[in-house]
Amino acid sequence: MDLSPVWISLKTSVVSIIITFFLGLWAARGVVSVRSTKAKAWLDGLLTLPLVLPPTVAGFFLLYLFGAKRPAGIFLEKVFHYKIVFSWQAAVLAAVVISFPLMYRSARGAIEQVDANLIYAGRTLGMSERTIFWKIILPQARPGILSGGVLAFTRGLGEFGATAMIAGNIAGKTRTLPLAIYSEVAAGDMDTAGKYVLIIVAFSLLIVAGMNLRGEKKDEFTGGDRKKIK
Repeated sequence: MDLSPVWISLKTSVVSIIITFFLGLWAARGVVSVRSTKAKAWLDGLLTLPLVLPPTVAGFFLLYLFGAKRPAGIFLEKVFHYKIVFSWQAAVLAAVVISFPLMYRSARGAIEQVDANLIYAGRTLGMSERTIFWKIILPQARPGILSGGVLAFTRGLGEFGATAMIAGNIAGKTRTLPLAIYSEVAAGDMDTAGKYVLIIVAFSLLIVAGMNLRGEKKDEFTGGDRKKIK
């Protein structure tokens, strides 16, 4: 069995989650700070769109933007002499776009649930908005933000449609685990496809179960502290 799809998937997921985590956090902070209800609704809809669109549609838009004869593609080729389509970086781009809404919405929900009184207290003490975000909002919203990161990572690991559109299915280069499963099924090799399925299911289960166990341990710890305080 060729293990290159495993390493490509892990490499793609790790790089994409680093980008998605900070991008989603920044977007969530920006949308929460918007005062206009209508503007916030439109921004939220735009940023959430990749979550509700079929991945192939998102892949079509990426291909339309970054294709060799499209604006972004022409710019990259002329300035950096680099063609992103059908490259490993294209697989990262697809994973970022598809997993971004999960990170953004989780981070936004966590930020919005932070006690407003703590924020007002920080302002009363003369703290800047940036300091308030890093010292008050981020620590309070950390569980929700980390959960969003885990979900975004697993979503990037399982990305198929957009990756196939912009990165292709090149063995040893852009063939991730989902693409490898599709290729083996199409070739009639159900045994190899089943092994790939077991690998990706095991990865996903370990990640999600680890997140849940961590949450339960934290609840037990805080619960114990509350009992001692009482």
